[in-house]
Order: sequence, then structure tokens, then C-alpha cells
Amino acid sequence: MLPAPSNALQADQRRLDRAAWRAGAAGLAWLIALAPSYAAAQDGDAVIDADLEQPEERQPPDLSTPLPPLDTSGDPEAPASEDEIAFEADTLSYDSNGDTVTATGNVVLRNADRSVRADQVTWNSATGQIVGAGNVRFVDEEGNQLYTERIELTDEFEAGAMEDLLLALREGGRLAAREGQRGEDGTVILSSAAYTACAITDAEGCPKNPSWRITADRVVYDPDENRVRFSGAFLEIFGARLLPLPGLAVRTDGKAVSGFLVPDLRFSESNGVEISGSYLWRIADNKDLTLGAHVFTEAPPMVSAQWRHLTGKGAYQITGYATHSSRISDITGDPITEKDPRGYLFANGKFQFDPHWSLTGSIRLASDRTFLRRYDISRDDRLRSTVNLERIDDDSYLSIAGWATQTLRLGEPQGQVPVALPVIDYRRRFSDPLGIGGKLELQLNSLAIARDEGQDTQRAFAGARWDLKRITALGQVVTLTGLVRGDVYHSDENGLTETAIYRGNPGWETRGIAVAAIDVEWPFVGKAFGGTQVFTPRVQFAASPPIRNLAVPNEDARAIDLEDSNLFALNRFPGYDRVEDGARVTYGFDWELQVPDWRVKTTVGQSYRFDKDPGVLIDGTGLSERVSDFVGRTEVRYRDFVKFTHRFRLDKDSFAMRRNELDATVGSRRTYAEIGYLRFDRDIAEGIEDLQDREELRLATRVAFARYWSVFGSGVFNLTDREEDPTLTSDGFDPVRTRLGVAYQDDCLELGLTWRRDYTDAGDAQRGDTFQLYFALRNLGFR
Repeated sequence: MLPAPSNALQADQRRLDRAAWRAGAAGLAWLIALAPSYAAAQDGDAVIDADLEQPEERQPPDLSTPLPPLDTSGDPEAPASEDEIAFEADTLSYDSNGDTVTATGNVVLRNADRSVRADQVTWNSATGQIVGAGNVRFVDEEGNQLYTERIELTDEFEAGAMEDLLLALREGGRLAAREGQRGEDGTVILSSAAYTACAITDAEGCPKNPSWRITADRVVYDPDENRVRFSGAFLEIFGARLLPLPGLAVRTDGKAVSGFLVPDLRFSESNGVEISGSYLWRIADNKDLTLGAHVFTEAPPMVSAQWRHLTGKGAYQITGYATHSSRISDITGDPITEKDPRGYLFANGKFQFDPHWSLTGSIRLASDRTFLRRYDISRDDRLRSTVNLERIDDDSYLSIAGWATQTLRLGEPQGQVPVALPVIDYRRRFSDPLGIGGKLELQLNSLAIARDEGQDTQRAFAGARWDLKRITALGQVVTLTGLVRGDVYHSDENGLTETAIYRGNPGWETRGIAVAAIDVEWPFVGKAFGGTQVFTPRVQFAASPPIRNLAVPNEDARAIDLEDSNLFALNRFPGYDRVEDGARVTYGFDWELQVPDWRVKTTVGQSYRFDKDPGVLIDGTGLSERVSDFVGRTEVRYRDFVKFTHRFRLDKDSFAMRRNELDATVGSRRTYAEIGYLRFDRDIAEGIEDLQDREELRLATRVAFARYWSVFGSGVFNLTDREEDPTLTSDGFDPVRTRLGVAYQDDCLELGLTWRRDYTDAGDAQRGDTFQLYFALRNLGFR
């Protein structure tokens, strides 16, 4: 609401009001056109550095303070539409000699979701010049906030100037400049500008210098593209000018923009010094292409590309690497002097066609077995490609999938690696179909496996499973389960499978499966140690008539091993090709204790078989005898500071530790220590792959210091000796890979130096040291 003018201006009241509205409309419209041009910060408490710092008496106001509501009810000519401008001020005066209107004291102009505040706004009706002065702040409809001390413009918006400006953008980042000028075409030119996306206060609210900033001689804003371009730009880290940034541009709407990415520097034994850089080409809002180049001192150069595309139904990406260099023979393991094309392709994506149907796929292909490790792209020893078409609703599931694997292990024949296509699985669930309670699930499944130089297998089955769960009056949880299934198999070239118990009979084979089980759990709840404990003894009886397991091939159920996760499973084999038959009783207990900040869980169990099946459950699996080994798991947690998990299998006769697995983490997110230990001492006969003995130790630690700095290290050690695996030459302590480094990380900058040593040659990926220097600027370009 406008305050009443003085008596001296009483005669010109109506003319002054209209003039003031025109002045406010002109100033705000110009600011609206101008403000989105700048990059900015999360808050406007201070400028980027001392060279651009605002005087103490005109620091920006508190951004969290909301604007007071306007009251225009007292003015009969107050604007009524969003196209008109409303404003208020403590005082309004008119100078008849200079023909100027001046609004002073908490001047506020508003239009829809936009607003301008200033200590004073002056309009010269003779020249058309509008001047806003004193703590000028403009907020646009996107929440971007512009601060300046003085702004000049004409009421026709032809030109404008600002001094000592600062802009805080809602997307994050801040831009400060000594002066700015708006051209007639709407572009804004800033001189002596500096930009950063770093916070200027720490978590305690204390001022801090930004860890990085970009300085530029000239900054040009294009309002049509919402883009800010830098000329003469340099990157400064901790106040030191390090890197020129030609062609740098950022968008004010938070979207990505085409430009060069931060380069990487690395040294390795295989390739020497590596310098890599990339260019991001933003083709559209939903697609981009990244082109990269890698230059080595000890290897030919390599190029890379990544295509990303977001469609209306899903998203996918395609990544590729290509070079022309010598390699190691996959057959002999000897170097090949001739150079060949080498590369790697990785593509994946997912598409959701409607609420029920989706398609997921992944393709990974390498030109040879050592390319990925040679160029430090991946350390995988196999590459899996898959496609899966799924339909999921409340009561049914359909999957039509395919799998292919490329081995990267030297000496392992690719022809023995299977291709599974198609893999079809359909399940439908019915609630209480027979009127006696429980749930019935029907399943149809088929699988076709082909090998170039090995056994081929096709399988199909149909099955039904019924589960009924009840709670007795005494609190026992009783579960009844029944399963029936009919299988059909066909296989050929069975003799090419080295392990005899995996082959099955060639030609057509059929078998029937029937399993029944009753499972009883009885939880007891009480108080203990100032908390609550739950003790749950559990017993299960399961029975099945003899099953023709060895008559059919075993493709998906080879890695059988008794553990806590499958102790009470209806079938303790991991797949469908083998099913545990006979009768057995499984017993054990769960115990859980919860006290303030602490949680402890323990599971222990064992099973007793009424007969033995050494043909399928071989010695060393923990299940071959009538009485099985003991298995268990213990978990301990203290807040988010301690996480401890121990899994074990004890020999039933000697109590020797057949499986000993430990994973522990102690510490916070910034300072912690991790340890992982795994030992399999199953003593299984030689020649049964998938079940050989292994021992491994993994260590990792990170120690934070000086607020943002940390040192870290990790190592993987092979502890398997010749007694556990006669094929090894290890003495029981062979480092596989170690790593050490130092890193800096704050809210907007991450940099570090890493040293890694590999102790094993893998083709042309030589053992030795690798050094990498890296840094990443967070929030640059608001990404």
C-alpha cells in the first residue's frame, strides 16, 4: 500500500501514482529479462573472494526471510492482473525541478512469483532512466536471486548497467563480477568475473574459502539458450591457477551442456604414462554422446565413446573402446608381434512398456581375454550378456530370457562355456484354491543350453507347490509344504563333460519328483540384559521318494554346500537339476537380542538323514553322511559403527572348521577399517570343479584427518597353499593386489593420488605398479 504524499504534492497525486507504477513496471520487467543469465550459489551470504567482496555495509539480506505480503487495498488503481506490477515503499517523493519520482525505504516490486527489493528506486521522466540503488535483490519465478548495489536502465529496456553484482542460483553455484552490461539483443556481458559451486561456509556456519573457482575475463549470457559462456577462463584450486578451460559453458537451468570433461592422468607398467580426455556432446535433453581419447607412452592410442539415450519407454547406453595393438595369444599365452584391432563393447538398458511388461538387456564383448585388464577397464574374468522379457502382475510372473558368457581366463576353452537360450519361466499363484487354506503356485520352466565343443542339454518341467501356514494356540508357527514336479531332459555329447556326476545319460530322460515337509517354529520372547530377546527353536521334517538324479545332466546345481542360508530349504541344491531325496530331519534355533544401540542375531543348525546318498551328496559338502555338519551365522551390530558377520560350518566328528567366513567393519563413513576372511576346507576329491578349497584375506582402511583429507589402503591376499590346491605354487601368503592413496574431498572438490600394485601377470596386463592422479569438480555446470 502506498503511503499518502505530502501536502506539497497533493495537487499532482494521481499523476505521481501513475508515474510510479510505470517506473516499477519498467524496472521489474528489465530485471526479469536479466536475472536468469547468471550462475549462482546456494546462499548469498558472501561473494567468491576478497577481490569481489561487497562492502560490509551492503551485505545481502537473510535469504531465508520471506517477503512480507503486499497490501494494495488502499490504492484504487492497484494492479489487478499478473501482467501489472505492484510495489510498496516507506516514502514516495516527487522533485518537480528534476522531474523525478523517488521511492525510498524497503522498496518492493512484485509480479506473480517474481520480486525486487531495494533501498531506493528513482525514475527520471524526462530521460526515461531508472536507477535502483542500495541492497538490490531480485528473485525470479525459479528462485534465482540477484544481488547488486546499483543498476541503471531505461524504461524502453535498451541498455542497462550493474556494479559489484552477485547472483545465487537455486540450482547451486555463485557468480560475482565487477560490472555487467546488457545489450540491446538481450545478452549480458560481465567483466572480471569469478564462478564457483562451493559453499562459502562449513557445517558449523564458519566462513571458508572455496576449494576451487573459475575466473574469466569475460562472461556472456544468452537468455534464449539459458547458457553462460566463459572467455579467458582458468581453473583455480586452493587459490593456484592450474588449468585453462577454453570453450567452457554452463547452463542456468541446471541441464548439462556440451564441453570438455576433466582429464585423467595415470601411469602403469603395461602402458606407461596415460593421459585421457573426453568431450561431452549434448545432442538433446534426453540424449548425449561422450567421445574420449587415451594417449600412452608405451602403447598405441585408444579411443572410446559412450552413447546415452532416455526414451519415453526406458533408457539405454552403449560404451565402446577401440585400439590397434599387439596382444597375448589366447591359446599359447605368448606375445603376438603383429598388431590387431582390439576393443570392448558394453551396452545395457531397460524398457517398461506398460505396468506389467518390461525388457532388460546387457551385452558385454571383448576382442580378446586380456584387453580389459591391460587397459584397466575391468578385472572381471568373464563377461555375461543377457536379455530378459518379463511380465509381472499380482498373481503371475513370466520370464523369457537368454544368457551368453565369454570367458577371459587364459587356458580355458571358450567352446566349453554354455549359451542358455531360451530360458523360460512362468509361475502363477492361487490363494486357497481348494478351500482348505494356503497358497498354490504352478510353475512351467524350460531351458536350452548349447556349447560349441561340449555337451548340449534341453530341459522342461511342470510343477506345483502348496504352502499352508498356521499358528497354534501355544504360539507355534506350523508350515505344511507339498511339491510335485515332472521333468523331461534331452542331452547329447555327454562324454565331453569331464566330471562324470554332471553328465547324465544321453538322449531323452524323464523323472518325477514329490516332496512333502512340515516345519515348526516356536518363538519365545522375554527381557534380557536391559533389552528384548527372542529365542526360536525350529524343526523340519522333509521326505521324498528316490529321484533319478544321476540320470539327467547337472547344469545349474553344481555348487552344493551346506550353509545357514539353505539349512531349512526344501531343496538344498542351488538349481533345478538336482533334488535332495530320502527323508531327513533338520533342527536348529534362531536367537536375537536387541538392547539400546546393539543388535545380536545367531542361527545354528544341523540335519539328520535317514539314509545316505553318496552319489549326489559327495564327501566334503557337509551332507554326505547321515548326520550333517553344524552350520551357523552370527551378526553383531552397534549403531552404524560396528557391523560383524561370521558364518561357519563345523565338522560333525572333529569339529574342524570346514567353512570360516568373516566380514567386519568398524568406524564411521570417513574413518573405518574392514576385514574379510574366507576359508573353505572341504577336502573334496580332486576333479570336482566348483567345490575346491580356497583361503583368502581382504583388508581395507581409511583414516580421515585435517577435516577434508584422508589416507586409505587395501589389499587382497591369497592364503591357499599347495596342500589345499595342488595346482598352485603358493606358499600360503601371496598378495594379489594392494592399494594405497591419499585423497581430499569436500562439498565440491574431490582429488587424490593412488598407488596400486598387481602381483600377477594376466597376458599382456603385466604385474607392477600403477599410479593415478585424479580430481573431480562437483556441481560444475550444475551436474
